[in-house]
Amino acid sequence: MAAEDRISITVKLFAFFRDNRFKKQEQQFPANTTVRDIILFQGINPEEVGVTMINSRQCTLDQIPVQGDQLAIFPIIGGG
Repeated sequence: MAAEDRISITVKLFAFFRDNRFKKQEQQFPANTTVRDIILFQGINPEEVGVTMINSRQCTLDQIPVQGDQLAIFPIIGGG
């Protein structure tokens, strides 16, 4: 795969998603990788995800980040 077929984005994890992972990390993915694919790559079950944001704007799991984007992944927050 040529370098131009890959994108570099910053992935930010929040709350318990950081456990045994990282807080913020630049990662490379094939072009046309979805947010869901990136979540799975981190070893996170998409059903545990509450909110995803690209560049501080809420996004769907089917959205495709582009070069230089920042993806934030938040778990479902419980409370009462």
